[in-house]
Amino acid sequence: MSTNLAGVAVSPVNMEERKNLGIKAGDTVRVHQKIQDKGKTRIQVFEGLVLARKHGSEPGATFTVRKVSSGIGVEKIYPLYSPNIDKIEIIKRAKVRRSKLYYIREKVNREIKRQMRRMHLLNLSTESEAEAATRKEAEAAEKAAAEAAEEVVVDTETEITPETDVVAEKAEEEIAEPKEEIATEEKDEADEVKEEEQTEASPEGVEVTKANETEEEIVEEIEKEEGKKE
Repeated sequence: MSTNLAGVAVSPVNMEERKNLGIKAGDTVRVHQKIQDKGKTRIQVFEGLVLARKHGSEPGATFTVRKVSSGIGVEKIYPLYSPNIDKIEIIKRAKVRRSKLYYIREKVNREIKRQMRRMHLLNLSTESEAEAATRKEAEAAEKAAAEAAEEVVVDTETEITPETDVVAEKAEEEIAEPKEEIATEEKDEADEVKEEEQTEASPEGVEVTKANETEEEIVEEIEKEEGKKE
């Protein structure tokens, strides 16, 4: 049973114009869709490849458009005579051998997998304002700590002045004087010990002392005899 729709307005749009447009699989189209947003109407543009067209030119005709957005495939099915479509543009037309291009889904997946094999991870980024502020604070804290450590080291070190030089020289002289006295005393004692050792060790010294004693005795005896004679 066939229904005659001649003279019946199925849609408020110009149906003949869209019918003569001749959208088919393989076309790259740009669809301007009306979007109701908070009581206002705005136009959203969706550009992609036509995968299929169904139901010919009858009032329920549809076409499927696919595009890849940020690495994700997005498909939309539009009614050909929808009043929510403001305009349809055909940008490119390719010669294809199929009426349905659903195999492109798998083909794109294979290409993505092939590209993923050649990918490698990176960790490159710019410095945010918060990170820069924290880095500057850390550098300032480290600098302050280093300056404080240097000040402590400088305070612990004694400052060299002329007064301190004089005091140090006097102290050295006071320490040196008793040392010199002790050294001279030790030297004299050592000399005496050496002389005693030499006198004890040498027999000549003993003979000399004995000879001196005999001479004195002889002189005394002569003096005594002279005294008796007188």
